[in-house]
Amino acid sequence: MKIFHLALTAATLALLPATAQAKGLGAEIDYGRADGHWGTEIGAGYAWEMGGFSLTPGGGVYLRDGDTKLYGRVEAAYTIPLSATIGAGVRVSGDNTRPYATVAMPILPKLRAKANAGPKYYAVGLTLGY
Repeated sequence: MKIFHLALTAATLALLPATAQAKGLGAEIDYGRADGHWGTEIGAGYAWEMGGFSLTPGGGVYLRDGDTKLYGRVEAAYTIPLSATIGAGVRVSGDNTRPYATVAMPILPKLRAKANAGPKYYAVGLTLGY
């Protein structure tokens, strides 16, 4: 029985790359409040898509009060065809981990207006790519 489970797991993992498609690189610039300060986030990420759903890890720098902080994030989202992308993410910066909701609306092909909101974190900006 263990061999069957191992074979099934191996087959599933082998098929995953065939079903998940890379949407590619993207860049974001946002203005918002994080870590108790107002500032600008400049970041990049890489999105994988599967049937309207996407997973996008990324990171960047947060410019605030003449200081910079690094941040990382991961978002899981669903794109409604020819409409909005909605989802949830987690942002990590220093000792702070913040969950948030996200929504993006298309402006032009590959350019979207985006908003993130969660406890002690919110931002609005633009996303290019993905």
